[in-house]
Amino acid sequence: MTEKPPGNDNHVERVHASFDALNQKVGRHLDADARTAIEKVRTAAVERDRDAMRTQLDDLRERHGWLYNELAAHPQVATLLDELALWGF
Repeated sequence: MTEKPPGNDNHVERVHASFDALNQKVGRHLDADARTAIEKVRTAAVERDRDAMRTQLDDLRERHGWLYNELAAHPQVATLLDELALWGF
């Protein structure tokens, strides 16, 4: 059996709360394409899909550099992504 990350029980809620907080900060600046891109990152984080996360973050960085920077700088989202990375997700 694979060891689960700490706080695993509320993972989905933490992901949604973190991305909701990011959306409150930048949501008014997002066009439809940027909204779709950030939702794909959220979905990959919820599902702990390492490959999808890597793909979606690379796409976000390439197509929406400013939004990638906001995501990386946002305390809640950055902490969440760091935790997932430490656990290999």
